[in-house]
Amino acid sequence: MESEHQDLATEFPELAARISTLRVNHPHFAKRLAEFDALTAEIEHIERNDAASGSSSLEEMKKQRLALKDELYRILQSES
Repeated sequence: MESEHQDLATEFPELAARISTLRVNHPHFAKRLAEFDALTAEIEHIERNDAASGSSSLEEMKKQRLALKDELYRILQSES
């Protein structure tokens, strides 16, 4: 089952400018955002190709992505 693309700026359009600023000026945020983007690409690749779409490893990856998104959102809120 294919899901919608999970881009942080799409998820939080009201914070798009802040995301761009932190990507450049906040090394930890930039690193975690790169991890989020890479994990999203990997999940989307698996889902597109139906490889192990119901596997526990895919579910674990989705949980990891959600944890990253939560962390990124907390940084966005604290750095405002």
